[in-house]
Amino acid sequence: MGEDKLWAEVGGRPLLGLTLQALADADVFDAVVVVAAASRREQIAVLANEVGLHDVSVVEGGERRQDSVAAGLARCAGHEIVCVHDGARPLAPPSLFGEVVEAARADGAAIAAIPTVDTIKQVARNHVVDTLDRSTLVAVQTPQAFRYELLRRAHDRATDEKAQADDDAALVERLGALVAVVSGDPRNFKVTTPFDLELLRARAAAVPT
Repeated sequence: MGEDKLWAEVGGRPLLGLTLQALADADVFDAVVVVAAASRREQIAVLANEVGLHDVSVVEGGERRQDSVAAGLARCAGHEIVCVHDGARPLAPPSLFGEVVEAARADGAAIAAIPTVDTIKQVARNHVVDTLDRSTLVAVQTPQAFRYELLRRAHDRATDEKAQADDDAALVERLGALVAVVSGDPRNFKVTTPFDLELLRARAAAVPT
């Protein structure tokens, strides 16, 4: 990106402010833990207060996403359900948080996902080696929700076995646990590239938040 995307200006406020607004609008959380640099603590407190989130903690992250989630998870002891969300997905519909939380309450673990609309090919050395059946594939998003003890166990086992995964659901899957899937939302894209940021700014300009 060439910049800290969570602090990029979108519609007059930092991108992270939009994400915190979605969490506040969801109105399903007893507490919020933001994994970020300690130097951002005061700024995050201001953003959270502006959207009505008052029980917010800031925890220093780690080298990998997995390490950062583990650091945040350590602050969540005592809670039945935890929900993991990428700060760079500011357009998650507030209702989606409640849906994954309720699915996790019923099944132990739940993710948001949308159908894959593109053909997916497996490539090696710049040549196609397989074409996957997209009718069985989904593109996974956050939020993802889990029973606290299940996610804690998944992270502990990954640490013990030096295992890595792209998302928390994959760590839970390694335990043999089933993960429920709820319908995500195409608007819930992750800001990863400069083009994503342009798209987000255009949407913010067209639909005031």
